[in-house]
Amino acid sequence: MPLTDIEIAQQAKMLRIYKIAEKLGIPEDQLEPYGHYKAKLSLEYVDSLANKPDGKVILVTAITPTPAGEGKTTTTVGLGDALNRIGKKAAICLREPSLGPVFGMKGGAAGGGYAQVVPMEDINLHFTGDFNAIALANNLLAAAIDNHIHHSNELEIDVRRITWRRVVDMNDRALREITVALGGPGNGFPRQDGFDIVVASEIMAIFCLATSLKDLKTRLGNIVVGYTRGQKPVRARDLKVDGAMAVLLKDALKPNLVQTLENNPAFIHGGPFANIAHGCNSVIATRTAMKLADYVVTEAGFGADLGAEKFIDIKCRKSGIRPSAVVIVATVRALKYHGGVDLKEVNKEDLAALEKGIANLERHVNNVRNHYGLPCVVSINRFNFDTPAEIELLKKKMAHHEAPVILATHWADGGKGAEEVARTVVELIENVPADFKFVYEDSMPLWDKIKVIATKIYGARDVTADSKVRVQIRKLQDEGYGNYPVCVAKTQYSFATDPQLRGAPSGHIINIREVRLAAGAEFIVMVCGDIMTMPGLPKVPSAEKIDLTEEGRVVGLF
Repeated sequence: MPLTDIEIAQQAKMLRIYKIAEKLGIPEDQLEPYGHYKAKLSLEYVDSLANKPDGKVILVTAITPTPAGEGKTTTTVGLGDALNRIGKKAAICLREPSLGPVFGMKGGAAGGGYAQVVPMEDINLHFTGDFNAIALANNLLAAAIDNHIHHSNELEIDVRRITWRRVVDMNDRALREITVALGGPGNGFPRQDGFDIVVASEIMAIFCLATSLKDLKTRLGNIVVGYTRGQKPVRARDLKVDGAMAVLLKDALKPNLVQTLENNPAFIHGGPFANIAHGCNSVIATRTAMKLADYVVTEAGFGADLGAEKFIDIKCRKSGIRPSAVVIVATVRALKYHGGVDLKEVNKEDLAALEKGIANLERHVNNVRNHYGLPCVVSINRFNFDTPAEIELLKKKMAHHEAPVILATHWADGGKGAEEVARTVVELIENVPADFKFVYEDSMPLWDKIKVIATKIYGARDVTADSKVRVQIRKLQDEGYGNYPVCVAKTQYSFATDPQLRGAPSGHIINIREVRLAAGAEFIVMVCGDIMTMPGLPKVPSAEKIDLTEEGRVVGLF
């Protein structure tokens, strides 16, 4: 019986973290160890790297995700290991896992098989406490709002116009909409409130976009928490808690260093979801890796329509980071699923369904090459049941897209199984210059920005919104936020807002249900369709399989 991911990880021969740091030239005295196998880098050391040249950034993204699985994080890890195997100095940058999917249904975010980051249990659970710090900072601000209202409300906050929500890093649908301050005058003024998951918090976005402690504190102060009766914005700095929030986050902002199963360096820091937030690890971690390695492999969440679009139009726009190439991850069985095959049948040969499903991959490749202006490689995670006829059809269909299709087996073989992908990517970077471009310009009105994303990237015919949402968008435009990028909160399972529409649907309508201002993160969140910023647990959550043996060994964690 094959080993599970956690069993493979528990057998890993890890190096002490200072040995991993040595590979990047990081002095031991600049590490802040969290045990033997994970550490944070001091911000003073991070700042000292400013004048060093930048390494090349390789962005790993994927086709529209399916229940059949694609293996984006696994590919990121395998590619990083493969680059080191072929003699390149490479590091990887990943997001930190949220406990919501760990105990829910998606699973962790540490890779899989023999392409994992370790210590896997720590990374998937509490890690270095970053998410806890983000939740505390978020909820301190929430508490300060209600406390201010309770004690005279000098800022004249309108309790009907409070926009700041509480957060918890767990899928808990019962907390989506709640009433707070019940029980009498001593408990404050009752009002409707709600919880989001931590990864949807604006503080998570700020954390991942901030470039320094000073920038972090400025952004925290800029958060708009609500409005007065005169509809003037109330900011976190007006409540005088931005300094305390920064204190809670000062250690968390230091990037985390761990290792792959093959003892190569990995930075894991920050973790916004791409379906409800901007889906990228921290700017600080990516920039640090760029200064220390010649090649940096990083991932963007979910499919390229969500993760890659936000990586480029938000993270790259704000940070100046520019990727040199993109790897789009797919599996034959996931493409067959997009072609209409039932999940139970995806392991059987079906050339007609595969041909139909390839349309999803083609659109992602077209977006990357033509709308983002980046050279790309298609990496196919190969399974034993993929047939020669299916592989031949896939390569034939993709031949005219100028995106090499490479088969990879890093899940089973580690970095060795991704060496061809690594060589192809390096060759692409050296011979095909990127023509990097954003999907829209800063100067475009907010409505036009979401329309460009919807029509160019999603293949939609138009964008709609009710009169209330349109008024909100116009108001934000008039108040000076029109130059902000747009962060679309949308289902990850389709180019449309209907998760049941597989493949590459065209001509659909994207409806904007809600608009949220993220003034600290400096983007506008457009909530589309039925997407929830607080997910719920499935009927049989992963938590039911996770346990602890009498010897203290974690089991069932994937």
